[in-house]
Amino acid sequence: MMRALWTAASGMKSQQTSLDNISNNLANINTTGYKKERLEFQSLLYQTLQGTTTDHEGNPKPIGAQVGLGVKVAAISTEFHQGIPEESSGDFDFFIEGDGLFMVGMPDGTTAYTRNGHFIMAINTEGGLTLTTTDGYAILDMNGNPITFPQGLDATKLTFDQRGNIFYTEQNGTTANLGIRIGLAQFNNPSGLTKIGNSYFAESDASGVPRIEGQDAVLKESRLVKGYLEASSVQAVDEMVDMIVTQRAYEMNSKAIQASDEMLQQANNLRS
Repeated sequence: MMRALWTAASGMKSQQTSLDNISNNLANINTTGYKKERLEFQSLLYQTLQGTTTDHEGNPKPIGAQVGLGVKVAAISTEFHQGIPEESSGDFDFFIEGDGLFMVGMPDGTTAYTRNGHFIMAINTEGGLTLTTTDGYAILDMNGNPITFPQGLDATKLTFDQRGNIFYTEQNGTTANLGIRIGLAQFNNPSGLTKIGNSYFAESDASGVPRIEGQDAVLKESRLVKGYLEASSVQAVDEMVDMIVTQRAYEMNSKAIQASDEMLQQANNLRS
């Protein structure tokens, strides 16, 4: 009975974590570029009650007798399924069709990665323009350098192709390639990226090193669509169903604890 108490308790703790994860998914249902997170459960150790079992005639059975000791959360994985494109009115909003992630220069000098393509033009310290996130972090080109433009450039005359190459239309109507390409990176294991908040990811040992599109000939390159943003991959109906399942599992584990408590109470009340 004591085993049942701790086993059911592990189930309640795991289901509580599951509910926390579902709540986070629902809270980010309208977050641009958000990727759904999924819990993965794993059974705990098994206790061997009998190494060898026999039937009523003493003949050995082909199986033993083991009982599980509960469950734990093994991992919380990120599902990098592509969200649907949503039309946007931003002048520098991009939707990634493919597996790429935008490269972002962080204040500490490291590179972060995101699927949120909502960008703005900010005035830099030299009086020119820098393509940044809404947090003010510079968007990097394929060489890892901030995408900047000289002072006096008319940002309304910038155009982008589907690979992220940037062009500028001169006053005489000719279009010049500026030799700048928006940096996109892919990872062998994107689920292994470390989440650092604000829809940013960081490289980790599990994710592997970034593979830059345009520099890695083996990669299938992504396509950028201007004027659209990637919606969250969370499906409200699926999350609500998972919430009901989680609530019922939590309730059943609590009933198991209650039943074990009642059985212990009866055992304590036995009189010789």
